Amino acid sequence: MRRALITGVNGFTGHFLTRELEQHGWEVWGLGSHPEPERARYRHVDLLDADALGEWVQQVQPQAVIHLAAIAFVGHSNARAFYDVNVVGTRNLLSAVGGLTQRPERVLLASSANIYGNTTEGALNESTPANPANDYAVSKLSMEYMARLWMDKLPITIMRPFNYTGVGQSESFLLPKIVSHFLRKAEVIELGNMEVWRDFSDVRDVAAAYRRLLDSDVAVDQVVNVCSGRLVSLREVLQMAESITGQSIKAVTNPAFVRANEVKTLCGDASRLSQLVGTWEPRPLDETLTWMLSSQSGAQ
Repeated sequence: MRRALITGVNGFTGHFLTRELEQHGWEVWGLGSHPEPERARYRHVDLLDADALGEWVQQVQPQAVIHLAAIAFVGHSNARAFYDVNVVGTRNLLSAVGGLTQRPERVLLASSANIYGNTTEGALNESTPANPANDYAVSKLSMEYMARLWMDKLPITIMRPFNYTGVGQSESFLLPKIVSHFLRKAEVIELGNMEVWRDFSDVRDVAAAYRRLLDSDVAVDQVVNVCSGRLVSLREVLQMAESITGQSIKAVTNPAFVRANEVKTLCGDASRLSQLVGTWEPRPLDETLTWMLSSQSGAQ
């Protein structure tokens, strides 16, 4: 069995990626942000602790590394944490992996489509100029530039996922918040700017894309969007949820939830992903919402 090391393994994406890899013959080892003493092949390691990180990487000796660990919530209040974790933590990881005697077959780094910022014309491809609009996006773009210093030493692929969702995602994210209100049969939901448009994918498809990138030799040294290529407005999401559940809900704008420097429109071009992994046919959003709104949604 090939051995994969996933950072952020106990997070939302890490859960689904672990299952995806194990179903395709990988042995998954993990690194996470909190202790899980009963979990095999796992260690709680701070990415800023370079010594502990290097020790764990040497113990695992992975054939593949998938770096998911990050401060991922754009509204996170501590700007410094974005740079500490997303830039310095990633550099510590690359240094540790670069110290392995046996070079891994692939290193996948999760960046973010937020680096494109408020670039609204058409679907964005990987050559679209970066225009980050908040500290989270700046930290991810900084990580990408830093990672380029390692591309002559490690087989790196940088992934720019657009928005994705699914069962188990925190309610600090928009779609899970909407789903939770419908599951509770709430009459009113308070939201921020409702005139936003996003490219949403299903987390299960994103996990499959990451796994397929691991097996794509032509993905080395590439930056690749992971997206659906379909744009949906927040109002359309509410309409889909109402149609699926048969419920209606009153949406009101709470000024406290309106973010400064909000990215208004973000749609991706998945052409390069298709070139690297083959046919790419992500689920439609209504199928994902049906899964999330199902009374059986606990069965993932």
